[in-house]
Amino acid sequence: MSVWGEVLVGLAILIGLVGIIVPILPGVILIFAAIGVWAFLTGGATAWVIFGIAAVFLVLSGVIKYTWPGRKMKEAGVSNRALFIGAVLGIAGFFVIPVVGLFVGFVLGVYLSEHQRLGQGEPAWQSTKHALKGVGLSMLIELLGALLASGVWLVGVFVA
Repeated sequence: MSVWGEVLVGLAILIGLVGIIVPILPGVILIFAAIGVWAFLTGGATAWVIFGIAAVFLVLSGVIKYTWPGRKMKEAGVSNRALFIGAVLGIAGFFVIPVVGLFVGFVLGVYLSEHQRLGQGEPAWQSTKHALKGVGLSMLIELLGALLASGVWLVGVFVA
């Protein structure tokens, strides 16, 4: 693969990393696809081993991001209904308020759902804070997996 091809793959990976932090783009899918294209165009066993290791990091972080924070939110008493309503209002907020609408809608949705369920403001706010911690932890786990996969690819660029 040419240097310019590797630069383009690197840019796609960088855009994927930004997509994890600012959930507008499917970051992990972009990173996975970029490293896959690189492995295909580079060819050889080393490139495919690099791709395999990167894929393991991405898949493993994806599994952990859905299990660990979810369990912590369950232990804190955050309902699935609140998370669902938060997600729906987050998506709506994304279109109503550019850039920050996803965050505002999610917080509002979780809070309103928990307030309706619990009947009081303070416990609803505590549940909302636990949901935000869970979402933050989920993003960090996904980012860690993506950074590890990106690092493996970067090593592969110099080795393959």
